[in-house]
Amino acid sequence: MKGGLETLSERGFVQQCSDPDALRKLLDSQAVTYYIGFDPTASSLHVGHLVQLFAMAHLQRAGHLPIALIGGGTSRIGDPSGKTEMRKILPIETIRANGERFRGQISRFLDFSQGKGLLLDNADWLAELNYIEFLRDIGRHFSVNRMLSFETYKMRLDSGLSFIEFNYQILQAYDFLVLYQRHGCRLQMGGDDQWGNIVAGMDLVRRVEAGEAFALTTPLVTRSDGQKMGKSEKGALFLDPGLVSPYDFYQYWLNIPDADTGKFLGLFTFLPVDEVRRLGRLQGQEANRAKEVLAMELTSIVHGAEEAEKSREAARALFYGEGADTQRVPSADLDPAELREGIGVLELFVRAGLCASKGEARRLVAQGGAYLDGEAVGDPDHVVGPEKAGQEAFLLRAGKKRYFRFVMR
Repeated sequence: MKGGLETLSERGFVQQCSDPDALRKLLDSQAVTYYIGFDPTASSLHVGHLVQLFAMAHLQRAGHLPIALIGGGTSRIGDPSGKTEMRKILPIETIRANGERFRGQISRFLDFSQGKGLLLDNADWLAELNYIEFLRDIGRHFSVNRMLSFETYKMRLDSGLSFIEFNYQILQAYDFLVLYQRHGCRLQMGGDDQWGNIVAGMDLVRRVEAGEAFALTTPLVTRSDGQKMGKSEKGALFLDPGLVSPYDFYQYWLNIPDADTGKFLGLFTFLPVDEVRRLGRLQGQEANRAKEVLAMELTSIVHGAEEAEKSREAARALFYGEGADTQRVPSADLDPAELREGIGVLELFVRAGLCASKGEARRLVAQGGAYLDGEAVGDPDHVVGPEKAGQEAFLLRAGKKRYFRFVMR
């Protein structure tokens, strides 16, 4: 089984491609090695990386060979793409530790067994480069004028672009050349903000090796309600369960706008396209069923089927009042002594992360969206006191689906 470009296109993965017809013919005729780089500048991948991970997985399922490249070398200087200021330089030990976590998360999407794919680190060839030789052999192929024509660098000229960041494109291009030379890699993919860097690598392969290589970028995904993709009330939606619980991850997908359901089913599941389209057409209450399918499919991939099922059971129980296990709900300990003195209900909603401020919590109460143990909070000045101190726990709810549990300890 070959091909794959049509699958990527119909599911919404293709933004720009250097030569669609030639790439389609190549993918249809043979197994093609392709790569995407992931700079480990944080301790976990996040939802923004899902487009890249699924794009790679679809091509692998079509019979092609992925290289997931950990940017252990490029992370040491920082990519200016999409950034308004210079990225913080991280200690090498931190980059290495982050890279190990990335490896585990990427392996949930791609199969690296029996030569089906490679998981590499560009520090293996970048960290030991001889600067003079690199400038002479590689740097001579780059035009400063052309580099400055890319939007990435244009955006930074007013605010300031450091020399170390200016080198990033050359290093990423060199990655493509090394992977072409060592592994026959013909295609580099990435987010659309990476177009300039990817094209630079494609050109370098042509200049140094007279080889044919390809560039493909995916769209930068946004939500229809204007909220940044992958941002929740508590911040970025990381794939690490220690940073974002499987339940919170599951809940995020239940709360997306109806208008986004079909798009995200196409991007973030392996369901057949016909099924994606059918689910995406559901309206009203039925749209919630489609969101549950999305949440279940994606949480199963990221956190495992068992965690996904537990999250679904907890969500259904809370939403339908079936009185099931609430242990999966995000929670925190609370000293009963505080309750004996009394805590304002607005303060509790802020502590729970259900509201960003007391002002927001006050508005939630005024709109009838604040609940304490299933009962609406009607008074913003209500004090939660000794009557709850003797309970094992109590439950807060914001709106229809966001819960938090305080446990007496």
